[in-house]
Amino acid sequence: MNKNILEKNNLRYAVVGSGSWATAIVKMLLNHQGEISWFLRDKKNIAHILKNHHNKVYLQSVLLEPERLKMSSDINEVVENSDVIIFCIPSVYFMSCINNLTVSLDNKFIVSAIKGFVDEKNLTIAEYFHQVHNIPFDRIGVVSGPCHAEEVGMERLSYLTLTSKYIETARILCEAFACDYIKTTPGTDIYGVEYAAALKNIYAVCAGICHGLGYGDNFMSVLMTNAFHELTDFLNVTHPDVNRDVNTSPYLGDLLVTGYSQFSRNRTFGNMIGKGYSVRSAQIEMSMIAEGYYASRCINEINKNFRVDMPIAEAVYEILYEHKYPAYVIKRLTEKLY
Repeated sequence: MNKNILEKNNLRYAVVGSGSWATAIVKMLLNHQGEISWFLRDKKNIAHILKNHHNKVYLQSVLLEPERLKMSSDINEVVENSDVIIFCIPSVYFMSCINNLTVSLDNKFIVSAIKGFVDEKNLTIAEYFHQVHNIPFDRIGVVSGPCHAEEVGMERLSYLTLTSKYIETARILCEAFACDYIKTTPGTDIYGVEYAAALKNIYAVCAGICHGLGYGDNFMSVLMTNAFHELTDFLNVTHPDVNRDVNTSPYLGDLLVTGYSQFSRNRTFGNMIGKGYSVRSAQIEMSMIAEGYYASRCINEINKNFRVDMPIAEAVYEILYEHKYPAYVIKRLTEKLY
């Protein structure tokens, strides 16, 4: 399969997932596609969308056109009838979803909109499809921010980076997502944007913990500056790329919006931890997935092979997985920041 796979006419797009980000992506794609396939696990939600024209749980204000949606609770039906499959489910549920897939992925283009890891394997989604399903990187793309689903739903101006091995392929993906309120940029740094997306969630959890403990904006600016340096160091050590510009939106921009935004579920999760919630109680009350929790464990495992100095990521891991007292861990962290 050549690098211009997406240049064929009448590409059929599919979205796998039913959460807020999946719903936002459906909304974006429908600006250009006559119809798209959509895998939703809950048959009741499919019935609700058919009747009421909106997702019953996420982004309820987004008006959907069911006549343009080929919805199914059978992932094999959706994948088989599509050319481009966009995976947009929480990473913690990824394997339970993909384990039901029996149809071939040959001649399919895979796009990851998942900002996390395949937990038990410590692989990003692109790495998983490449290593486990033998899909070459020229048939893999990645969607990265900075972009919150809630603002897409409100049609507030937002920016996306679409990344693939070849810039020509990334540009075609950009055309599929772009509209009046979505500006898109093509890129080729698959590794960098996936790991940056996972790391920024960890740093947003830390920002939330610090906010919950009562730290102010002055400290938060120092924390996020150090987080950016930490992220950069990790990328440069683990996968150096002379063409990577970490000062751009999918790296620095995504870190900032996730660390500061009211819509950031990772910051919200961290804020609850800082205020004294246990991990489990915070997860139950949020009723949404904070990817930073799972990414913290994976990065901790991955970094054992590289030993990059990552005091912020280590602090989050100690609080979430070693159950150390947040106030003590963060106070110790403040001595390492500059």
